[in-house]
Amino acid sequence: MADATVQSRWAAWPVLLLSLVMLVGGGYLLIGGIQLISLGGSWYFAIAGAGLLLSAWFLARNHVLGLYLFLLVFLGTIIWAIWEVGLQFWPLVSRLVAPAVLGILIFLAAPSLKRGGGRPGRAPSYVAAALLVLALAATGYRAFQPVPYVAATGAPEVLAESADVPENWQHYGRTPAGTRYSPSDQITPANVGELEVAWEFRHGDFPVNETGSGAEDQNTPLQVGDTVYVCTVRNVVHALDADTGEERWSFDPEAESPLWQRCRSVGYYESTGNISAGLQTIRDAEAAEQAAAEAAEAEAAEELAEGEQPAPEGEEQAAPEGEEQAAAPAAAEPEETEVAQQTDICQRRIVLSTIDARLIQLDAETGELCPQFGENGTVDLKVGMGEVRPGFYFQTSAPTVANGIIVIGGWVVDNVAVGLPSGVVRGFDAETGELVWAWDLGNPDITRFPPEGETYTRGTPNVWSTPAYDADLGLVYLPTGNATPDFYGAHRSERAEEYTAAVVALDIQTGRERWHFRTVNHDLWDYDVPSQPALYDIPDGQGGTRAALIQTTKRGQIFVLDRETGEPVFEVEDRPVPQGAVEGDWTAETQPYSVGMPTIGADLLTEARMWGTTPFDQLYCRIEFRKMRYDGDFTPPGLEPTLQWPGFYGGMNWGSSSIHEPTGYLVFNDTRSPHRIQLVPREEADRADARSSHEGLSGQLGTPYGAAKVTFMSSLGVPCQEPPYGTLTAIDLKTQQIAWQVPLGTVEDNGPFGIKMGVPMPTGMPTVGGPVTTASGLIFYAGTLDYNIRAFDLATGKEVWKHRLPVGAQTTPLVYTSPETGKQYVVVSAGGARTSPERGDYVIAFALPDAAGE
Repeated sequence: MADATVQSRWAAWPVLLLSLVMLVGGGYLLIGGIQLISLGGSWYFAIAGAGLLLSAWFLARNHVLGLYLFLLVFLGTIIWAIWEVGLQFWPLVSRLVAPAVLGILIFLAAPSLKRGGGRPGRAPSYVAAALLVLALAATGYRAFQPVPYVAATGAPEVLAESADVPENWQHYGRTPAGTRYSPSDQITPANVGELEVAWEFRHGDFPVNETGSGAEDQNTPLQVGDTVYVCTVRNVVHALDADTGEERWSFDPEAESPLWQRCRSVGYYESTGNISAGLQTIRDAEAAEQAAAEAAEAEAAEELAEGEQPAPEGEEQAAPEGEEQAAAPAAAEPEETEVAQQTDICQRRIVLSTIDARLIQLDAETGELCPQFGENGTVDLKVGMGEVRPGFYFQTSAPTVANGIIVIGGWVVDNVAVGLPSGVVRGFDAETGELVWAWDLGNPDITRFPPEGETYTRGTPNVWSTPAYDADLGLVYLPTGNATPDFYGAHRSERAEEYTAAVVALDIQTGRERWHFRTVNHDLWDYDVPSQPALYDIPDGQGGTRAALIQTTKRGQIFVLDRETGEPVFEVEDRPVPQGAVEGDWTAETQPYSVGMPTIGADLLTEARMWGTTPFDQLYCRIEFRKMRYDGDFTPPGLEPTLQWPGFYGGMNWGSSSIHEPTGYLVFNDTRSPHRIQLVPREEADRADARSSHEGLSGQLGTPYGAAKVTFMSSLGVPCQEPPYGTLTAIDLKTQQIAWQVPLGTVEDNGPFGIKMGVPMPTGMPTVGGPVTTASGLIFYAGTLDYNIRAFDLATGKEVWKHRLPVGAQTTPLVYTSPETGKQYVVVSAGGARTSPERGDYVIAFALPDAAGE
């Protein structure tokens, strides 16, 4: 009898095991909660942890008080959660799901408790457990529904019927305006569900990242006539039949780079047989200068000859030196004739930039090098640059071909050192490859080649993204970055400061500046302007339109500027920002905010916005958040950890936006990924392997500090702030309001510790690449972390089609209508998602079945 009494003081072994789990969890919450309180944070976790410890003790002692203590904690958790985040779904999931699961187990164990009064019977306990199961089931169902963050309230208004017809996609953004709008309308929201694979091409150039080379397939193919042109990470170009995907030719430039291997697209040029007006002006000036010099020499020779005796009759008098030179221009005629005789070669040309800094032209029909261009088809882009270490300077984005000029900037390795190769932008004649102009923002006196013995100004902001071009105004628009390195700027010149993170308009013929607009002052956050500007005529409110440039940014700010003057179309306001840069550096007192347009994904972070799949990793994130300095936008980096939000991946990035031209809907994807930044004193940085360009510790040689950078993640490898981590947004440019916003991407192929979850839960994930809009009111997008290409209804943002790809994609789709068959295709290059080790070499085309297409 005594043995039975002793045994009843302790619960059965399943309840003891549950109690042990609660003891561990409660202890973690109590200890971590006390630390959070010491940092000025919430008291909830410490209180809940203490409650769980008491509950676990009484449950282990077989006492019903353990149940009631847990119920008190659970009820308090519900009240606290709603008080802190309201009825927002994902924040409540983080706070309530784990306690609900624990509650089910405790209710199931409750009838076995033998000690204490008011013990619940089996029926009430099991009913309570069942209710929690139903609540979790409802939560699970809701978790799989792609609920919009901003719901559409009506259909978009058609501002003007598009006069555009399905033609070539021969620029990175389809046209030089960079709107990524396709006038193809065969595939519609009604029939898009019938899309099927039309053809598939495997090129064999896998973007393998074994040595940290940064190899990533980010290619948007071009389509010209019946041919699609694909470029791989090592700049191998393949020409494919637009209807079958059959390879017609390929060209391998045998390009090499130790890092950052990619090719976002190629350019296209149709030869006219005539050099550009800019080059003609240069040649005319050179000819005039030469003629003037020759005339002066001839006059001097004539004056000299007057004092000399004529040569004896029958003897030939030597011509003055000047007269021999005067005959030189005539000698050039055979060269011009030779070029004219080659007009049947390379009339249509592919323009390729390489990862080892070459500019190449290929015959679009054959893939052969164009002998008229440069030196047998190649121009060395390192000329005038001074020392260029392998991988430190080259072109990641597509060359811009406009008005007979190839405009090209370059990517310069981030965060390694000061004084890296120049960010000069150059214009080359598309016929000959001759340099027409150079825009060296560090030295405006350099307009073509640097003086002998000098180089283009080193360490200046560069243009690594894609410019846009307005043919009517004759202006090319450059999105600039900042002067390296990114997180310390005391060494930067006045001109580097003036053009950092800016949009610059240059005359296409001369390369001379018309205007510039800076989006960040004294950039210490790697807030390069990453996107191609989009050119669109927006309603002016008086029945007309205004020529505008729309620039998305990493900051989540969207600037709308007048294309002719650079003045803001919608209000921009300078606002005070946090101060206190590291010793030796300084911070700008104000920063520009585009208050006339919505800000995307940049709301102030707070401790309450920290998130986790469980309360435990949420507590970790809260503690880490409290440890960092965060004063809002533009918190300057320092020797103590600081939180940068938005992070340097964006916001919006190089994938750029699309404008549905008939309605004026601006459509874009964004990433919401904060970063933890900390400057590291020179001596410590030199001891570390400080070679990282983005994530990790970068050397920033030539400055007093290295920079340690890491994405702000939980201990489970999940972003610390609440979802979404990526969205697709449409803004009505007529009203400057968000038309709709939806989560973009699921955890199907990503999750805690990088493990594939296998479930399409639409939390919205970080995104890469960009969207395409079509005349029929569709949006195609493929750059999610899950392995899918999707179509969305432009009017509502609703997903109307999805297709599983063999691997992930980081690319912007290509949409075109075949001139041979009249069939519309959607093409995507899939080489692997950024965070996934799975890589591929796929180019896949989708089309409607023949019956649907007809």
